[in-house]
Amino acid sequence: MDAGKAVAMLLDPRGNHEPVPAYAALHRHGPVLRVSGGYYFVSGYAAVAAVLRDPAMEAYDAKRLDAQWSDWRDNRAVALFADSMLRTNAPQHTRMRRLAAGVFTARRVSALREVIATQVDEILDALPPGETDLVSHLTYPLPIGVITALLGVPAADRGRFRRLAEALTAVLEVRWTEEDRRRAHEAALELEEYFTHLVARRRAEPADDLVTALAAAHDAGGEQLTGEELMGNLVLLLVAGFETTTNLLGNGIVLLLDHPAYAKQLRQDPELAPAYVEEVLRIESPVQLTERYTSRPTVVGGAELPADAELVLLLGAANRDPARFPDPDKFDPFRTDLAPLSFGAGAHYCLGAPLARLEAQIALPALLRRFPELALAQRPTRRPRMNLRGWSSLPVTLGTRQTGKSTP
Repeated sequence: MDAGKAVAMLLDPRGNHEPVPAYAALHRHGPVLRVSGGYYFVSGYAAVAAVLRDPAMEAYDAKRLDAQWSDWRDNRAVALFADSMLRTNAPQHTRMRRLAAGVFTARRVSALREVIATQVDEILDALPPGETDLVSHLTYPLPIGVITALLGVPAADRGRFRRLAEALTAVLEVRWTEEDRRRAHEAALELEEYFTHLVARRRAEPADDLVTALAAAHDAGGEQLTGEELMGNLVLLLVAGFETTTNLLGNGIVLLLDHPAYAKQLRQDPELAPAYVEEVLRIESPVQLTERYTSRPTVVGGAELPADAELVLLLGAANRDPARFPDPDKFDPFRTDLAPLSFGAGAHYCLGAPLARLEAQIALPALLRRFPELALAQRPTRRPRMNLRGWSSLPVTLGTRQTGKSTP
């Protein structure tokens, strides 16, 4: 595959294709490729890392949306993300990030360790015998249970979010169709209505959760959090809090089942889980790309870029850069000096990264220990997405069920 075909495949809004050959073609070309005009693909690890950490690089914010799309606020999905930390720059991003970090604390995440282990055990105990779909019965229920507990979303409401998140996140792809746009808009309206009622409930009945904390910040007035920012960040925390983790878990399970020797090692020694999870993140990044804009002329990866250049940062390609990772397409959980870019870097580094890692570190060895004969029933099918890389379903045969509890 040459660089031109690689670009065409990665820009195809139909998705559901294997990007690894395209990434290899881009690496053969170099770390930065001009696609057209001021539009560039950045695939080299060092180049992507440098852009993410450069404060002069800007996210795709409302100012740039105004310049490219006059009626963008008519689509509530686009508007919600534009009002969140995901698509704002300093000083708005700095203010929102500081506020969210103050409630999305290491203490709160650490306190969830036993909660996660208990949820994993309950889910594994309830898996139906024979053939089952681990997306429906494990990789979705676990992270949605954890993030809704952190947010303060009632457990009875969890079932509705998978459909809504799938529709909403279409606007985070490099390209999307008119049907994607319509479904995303409708999902955003439904989520906005849901959180409006939940915020009102938490104002009347405060609790130790993120919805209560963020609503209180908004109600404090001043320049804490606007109403639009409150809604945008609640939707972002919910969707980002389980979409990426669902993909991380599913990708990890398939990789382990495709590498039975490594699966056996992790089954026998769950202390290896942190290293295994980092390699899963590297080779099958749950988020494959993000975007930045140059605020001034600059040089990235040896390429001279003008001001206002649009950079598509291919995180999945950077994690497979042969200049950074020897034999990059090989799954090797014993690599050293990993530092995958799957959760970004710099000011926009994912707040939920420690939580996602913790869930995978507990769930993956627990699943292997409970079902030592676990095997794929058939090859799973990828979701029709380029950016959010995961499985539509994950059919497995469980085999013999062992007793035991997860290690928190």
